Amino acid sequence: MEILTQILPFVFLIAIMYFVIIRPQNQQAKKHKEMVEALTKGDKVVTSGGLIVEIKKVEEQFFAVKFNNDTEGQLVKDAVARKYGDEA
Repeated sequence: MEILTQILPFVFLIAIMYFVIIRPQNQQAKKHKEMVEALTKGDKVVTSGGLIVEIKKVEEQFFAVKFNNDTEGQLVKDAVARKYGDEA
């Protein structure tokens, strides 16, 4: 019985950490992944570097993007922070 009373606080702390830290992070990562997978040609996104770009082509691991009328490039899907116009 003494072992149970010694282990119970640790189990309680681990449960609190799961519901306060780990679970919300996993949910946020899942929402972000779904958002990136749903992006299509013509969508505007904000990169993790703060650039606002328009998607021209969706590839497996990259987006072909347009910075302005003359400049185009590629963007790694992991670098997309959010869709432009969505609330932060």
